[in-house]
Amino acid sequence: MMLTLDVGNSQIFGGVFLGESLTLQFRMSSGQASTSDEYGLFLRNILKENEIDFRDIKEISLCSVVPDKIHSLKNGCRKYFDMEPFILQAGVKTGLQIKYHNPLEVGSDRIADAMAATHLYPNTNLIVIDFGTATTIEAISAKREFLGGAILPGLRISMEMLEQRTSRLPSVEIVKGGNVVGRSTTESIQSGLYYGHYGSVREILRQTTLQAFNGKQPKVIGTGGFASLFAGTDLFDKEVPELVLKGLFLAKKMNENSKGEKS
Repeated sequence: MMLTLDVGNSQIFGGVFLGESLTLQFRMSSGQASTSDEYGLFLRNILKENEIDFRDIKEISLCSVVPDKIHSLKNGCRKYFDMEPFILQAGVKTGLQIKYHNPLEVGSDRIADAMAATHLYPNTNLIVIDFGTATTIEAISAKREFLGGAILPGLRISMEMLEQRTSRLPSVEIVKGGNVVGRSTTESIQSGLYYGHYGSVREILRQTTLQAFNGKQPKVIGTGGFASLFAGTDLFDKEVPELVLKGLFLAKKMNENSKGEKS
């Protein structure tokens, strides 16, 4: 079994693979744990609650956009699983050509998304939209070139900024869009958050298609915690919630016999 962990700014998204099948998915607030013991105990407990013996975990693959958490995570894996985790980071084999001016700037979660997307849809121009703490949009060519993309504040960040920077606007539940014309302050905020985000992403998709693919329509994949809110819209062709976990699985397998090799 392989344990995969995507450690973000606000959440840890994890999964367990049995062979190539993802048999368990879980989320926790990344603020709930900070020490190696807290991470290790949490992971053991979540496995136990799902009737998985932690001793059955033979591999661990992780990525993180929060460098300060990597040290504690590594030590937690060593102490509670008796193994060194694989970390998706600069210098490992990805199978992608990173076209960023500075490839080291690309978040490892974005790389994992791109790896999984090109595996699911080979020889295809792709756009991946990851609706997380930030919403990230990646363009990947049919030649497995990571062309770049866009990053904008996610729904939760936008809501929190409204709450913090205005004196009378409350925090609201983030919901799928209903009537764009809200009939209360709460409904008006919910409408603005949803349709504002929808419109921003839609325009970025349009411009990306024109600029990166000369107007030829790519396959668009939606993923991330808020992707389900936009299911059924015209933003993406396919929702793959577990995309980053699939990417971490692929990255570990790709590097088993090619440690340190770049591609």
